Amino acid sequence: MRLQCLFAALCLGVGVMAGKYSRELNEPKPNDRDGQAVEFRIAKLNQVWEKAQRMQLSPVRQAELHSDLKLQEKDELQWKKMKVEGLDENGEKEAQLRRSFHVILAKYGMDGKRDTRPLESNSLKDHDIKEEDAFDDPRLDKLWNKAKISGKFSDEELLNLKREFQHHKDKIHEYNILMDTVSRTEEIHKNVITPLEGDTKEHVLHQKHTELKHKMRDLNQGFERLRKLSHEGFTEDSEFREPRVIELWEAAKRANLSTDELESLKEELRHFETKVEKHSHYKEQLELSHQKLQHVEALGDEEHIKRNKEKYDTLAEKTREMGYKMKKHMQDLSNKISRQGLQHNEL
Repeated sequence: MRLQCLFAALCLGVGVMAGKYSRELNEPKPNDRDGQAVEFRIAKLNQVWEKAQRMQLSPVRQAELHSDLKLQEKDELQWKKMKVEGLDENGEKEAQLRRSFHVILAKYGMDGKRDTRPLESNSLKDHDIKEEDAFDDPRLDKLWNKAKISGKFSDEELLNLKREFQHHKDKIHEYNILMDTVSRTEEIHKNVITPLEGDTKEHVLHQKHTELKHKMRDLNQGFERLRKLSHEGFTEDSEFREPRVIELWEAAKRANLSTDELESLKEELRHFETKVEKHSHYKEQLELSHQKLQHVEALGDEEHIKRNKEKYDTLAEKTREMGYKMKKHMQDLSNKISRQGLQHNEL
């Protein structure tokens, strides 16, 4: 009897420990009116996520969207706290959040407008990129075609260069989204009645024009880098491979930092690049897992389907989590570089 009691106590203990350290208990998800668990603590973000699932976006696009929404959620919850403390009197942060939310909607084709950007391939393998694929920009196409036939690049370097061109194309797309947002705001601004509303919207408009200027400057600098790379090739001392990391490193070098600060940041960027590459690997594995699941579902073996579905769901969750952490890290690094550059310019 004592042995049975001891065994029962041990089982209970294990259950308690498992509960104590389970993700569900430590990170409880909010519930909707029907008591169902929801993904996000902000209603409009849940609506976007539910719409994405109805649209049947590819697994990788869903994972990317989930990471973007998590980042938006973090920023909006921080802003609500700021608002309570009276720290966003001119509404600058609120306007920025509205812009970033609109960018997310447009990026994933949920803003009610027809997205003219070609749909992304489900495949993430660089060697699957078709030669006839274009960048929807005559200047980029011309540069890319010259680079391909120049003989200055190895196969690996050509793939790295292609990633940089694709990254620049995505930045142009985001710039066009922001331009569209500014145009809409200007139309609203024309219909303002009260002077108080006019002052507020004038400030928001000024912020958007400032952001457009910064983005245009970044685009020009990014294109200049691509032009130089296409003509001269990669140098022996190329620090990084990932376009987002290269962009941060180039911004850091322009920020007028000291040698010690640059060295410290370079080391941090190396760690970040590893994180970006790991996330890319998980995205590729997620797509392969999805393809395998579809194959198994076609065969109709319920037990086999269940096992593969569990593996797929675990991988999807991990990919989303890694995507959020990677994007949060990139946001922190970008803010850090901007702050340090500003401090140096003020000295």
